[in-house]
Amino acid sequence: MPIFSVKTPQHAYQNVVERGIVRRISEFIPPRAGKVFVVTTEDVWRLHGEKLKGQFAGKSAEVLFFPGGEANKRLSSIEGLAEQMMDRGGDRTSIVIGLGGGITTDVSGFLAAIFMRGIGILQVPTTLLAQVDAGTGGKTGVNLVSGKNLIGSFHQPIAVLTDPDVLSTLPAREYRAGLFEVIKCGIIRDRSLFDLLDHQRDDILALKPGVTDQLIAGAVNIKAEVVTADEREGDLRRILNFGHTIGHAIEAETAYVRLLHGEAVAWGMLAATRLAELTGTLKGVDADRIARVIGSYGPLPAIGDLQPERLLARLSSDKKTLQGKIHFVLPTSIGAVKVMSGIDRALIRQATAEALRKKS
Repeated sequence: MPIFSVKTPQHAYQNVVERGIVRRISEFIPPRAGKVFVVTTEDVWRLHGEKLKGQFAGKSAEVLFFPGGEANKRLSSIEGLAEQMMDRGGDRTSIVIGLGGGITTDVSGFLAAIFMRGIGILQVPTTLLAQVDAGTGGKTGVNLVSGKNLIGSFHQPIAVLTDPDVLSTLPAREYRAGLFEVIKCGIIRDRSLFDLLDHQRDDILALKPGVTDQLIAGAVNIKAEVVTADEREGDLRRILNFGHTIGHAIEAETAYVRLLHGEAVAWGMLAATRLAELTGTLKGVDADRIARVIGSYGPLPAIGDLQPERLLARLSSDKKTLQGKIHFVLPTSIGAVKVMSGIDRALIRQATAEALRKKS
């Protein structure tokens, strides 16, 4: 049972990676907590709700359904959930359980951050992407029309409970989308994790328990280390944005309906890798290997119809654009990256255009 600690100036907690831990959620509820609110989607509740029923003896647990999807990740959804909490007796002692994928963890975390000026949140991620990325780190938020996650808060959870068993219920596309985030972790910080993805593709896609658990543990360990060192993305944590700069622009340009988040990140990683080549920070042999491994976990939805200029125009409203300067995370080798700004716009456009023309 790997346990990974996250320590921030205000809070310390654990991400527990254990098969079957969804059936032990109640053990992580603080003794003095009041009413429990489970924020989830109807499909996730159908799959996993029975595992929660009966766990909260002596406590009143309420299930709040969020419709899911990036298009519904808006302030209006937060308001609706908060109104339901008030109607059902929520107060400052209440606790939220976020049961679902990355969108649910973002929404439930933000709800907990602002309800009664902040209550506890226990994250139980049910997709691979949420387990290795969104569930840990305390980043919460919702989208604006102009960009992704532009309204939000840092709100660290009480704990993160990561159950690899739940991944067996995922559609193949959802699982692959999460693997792109694991690939990201290997590129930015752990060459051995990248090598595992390269050499054991068939076992990984078949959800072989040993290799799946190793992948999750490796990625969670990276996230825990980085968040501990830099909670609020002032320095080191920015490396976790590899692939997100262009990826978020792609999501916004396609109205959040054509691609899953991990797929958009995959396209963003391809663009950032090509940009690293053009700026001379990455050699061709590593760039080719990165592109090959990303492609091996496809297919990715085609986006060749998107216009590079429109994507570049969206970068100005991205959270990673500071004082008018667009910041990119670029690989220098497999396992190492650096943050660069002030890159010539023509090079950004060229890298983006060439990435869009690639076949996954």
